[in-house]
Amino acid sequence: MEQQPLALGIDIGGTNTAFGIVDRRGQILVKGSMPTKGYATAAQYVKALAKEINPLIKKVKRQHIKGIGVGAPNGNFYTGEIVNAANLEWYGIIPIAEMFSDAFGLPVTLTNDANAAAIGEMQYGVARNMKDFIMITLGTGVGSGIVANGQLIYGHDGFAGEVGHMIAVRDGRECGCGRMGCLEKYCSSPGMASTAEKWLDVRTDKSLLRDFKGKITSKTVYDVALTGDKLALDVFDYTGMLLGQTLADVVAITSPQAIVFFGGLAKAGDLLLKPVKKHLENNLLHIYKGKVELLLSALPDTDAAILGASALVW
Repeated sequence: MEQQPLALGIDIGGTNTAFGIVDRRGQILVKGSMPTKGYATAAQYVKALAKEINPLIKKVKRQHIKGIGVGAPNGNFYTGEIVNAANLEWYGIIPIAEMFSDAFGLPVTLTNDANAAAIGEMQYGVARNMKDFIMITLGTGVGSGIVANGQLIYGHDGFAGEVGHMIAVRDGRECGCGRMGCLEKYCSSPGMASTAEKWLDVRTDKSLLRDFKGKITSKTVYDVALTGDKLALDVFDYTGMLLGQTLADVVAITSPQAIVFFGGLAKAGDLLLKPVKKHLENNLLHIYKGKVELLLSALPDTDAAILGASALVW
């Protein structure tokens, strides 16, 4: 039997780097991870990563690996560079694709983490056979990958599709990107926790959230909302409203068949998606009403980043 071609997927996160060798069907044959933090230079990091990955390559035999796909914060598909990533220790412009290519002797394709998730979803997940959809990742930030006519939209410079930095609230919370009121400041996990903390200061109603004041996370809001707590449920409604309204604007640009949600906050399911759907439909131009499906990612959480990165090779 002929050996299937394989791909090496590497996901560079702010805290950890996950990697795995994947076949065409999305089966991960071998995988591992290591900290991203703690290396003074990108060169030291690449050297440490090669030490971890080379034994895996040996295991499956190098000649079967077609290439390497890498998902990274601010990864530029066109240049193969990580550009001024705020959550990595090495700031500036890092030619990471070239460094990996030198270290492993294989062709490398790079994109940002949300785009990698979109490609993974299209190759192995709920967006299989879809030509038009939007991937929204809800975690520490709000990321997005936009697929139109079967192609990921990169824009002229490789940085298209920053839905998280569309303005959700005019003159709202200050964002690290330099703008005010970005969607990310409200609909990410920290954004939602921030809403809860702020509301506790101005509202007087009883809430179990008061017991956690000063140390609220989105998970706290979720757990408390499940008890039927009014304030926690209101936080979900507000978060869903801003997300739904903003996505209604995004729909007007590419007319997607579906919006796929991924990441920690997406696990809240209907608590979040019900208000999102309601406010999306209320704000859609009538020609789009009832046409956009809201779906939860089918990729297993821990492996999604590896699968997305590896799918770049295909």
